[in-house]
Amino acid sequence: MRLTLRVWRQRNADAPGAMATYEVDGISPDMSFLEMLDTLNEELILRGEEPVAFDHDCREGICGACSLVINGDAHGPERTTTCQLHMRSFRDGDTIDVEPWRAAAFPVVKDLVVDRSAFDRIIQAGGYVSVPTGSAPEAHATPVPKADADYAFEHAECIGCGACVAACPNGSAMLFTSAKVNHLAVLPQGAPERESRVLDMVARMDEEGFGGCTLTGECATACPKGIPLPSISAMNREWLRAARRRKD
Repeated sequence: MRLTLRVWRQRNADAPGAMATYEVDGISPDMSFLEMLDTLNEELILRGEEPVAFDHDCREGICGACSLVINGDAHGPERTTTCQLHMRSFRDGDTIDVEPWRAAAFPVVKDLVVDRSAFDRIIQAGGYVSVPTGSAPEAHATPVPKADADYAFEHAECIGCGACVAACPNGSAMLFTSAKVNHLAVLPQGAPERESRVLDMVARMDEEGFGGCTLTGECATACPKGIPLPSISAMNREWLRAARRRKD
């Protein structure tokens, strides 16, 4: 395959950025998108040019570090992570635009790399449970109804990639935050911090500069792990319940 790549290049957070055009040839349809970028970088290095900086880690669809907007879609045309997107999803001769996540709360570090530490700070605000010190409790010591366990697992699948933010026209982090809140809200282990968790995490989300949610649904469409849109409504109910109890 021969492809034309239009890639966002930006030297650092303070420098202006622009799209740069590159031609790549000999791309196998079985390559992942990141392997294709590796091929481009090898050619750039051989020419004495600066390689394109992009985030990646596990390359197994688990960590979500491979955050790219491809032809306007977060993670590309398939509902998967960028590292699991293969070049057979494109055609020989295609022109592909590759950009970083676009959100005020995700500033560009360099080229396609953005700073997603705002997500970490939302987690630090309340995405945890109290645990006693000492030996670990027996796994089945605290029974959890299957419906609650299934609900918790569904939301625990969120990998924090940020595709929901990148896809949202408002740059909202509601789907991410709701997944983290709802994951723990129904479990007995999460009960001690249930009210403070949702209030503190939503407050931190707002402080980080994410946009407001207008339920356009683009976040759920782009999520590679299928976090459902009703998760946001569930978190809103959690927040209202906690806010009323704190007020009383």
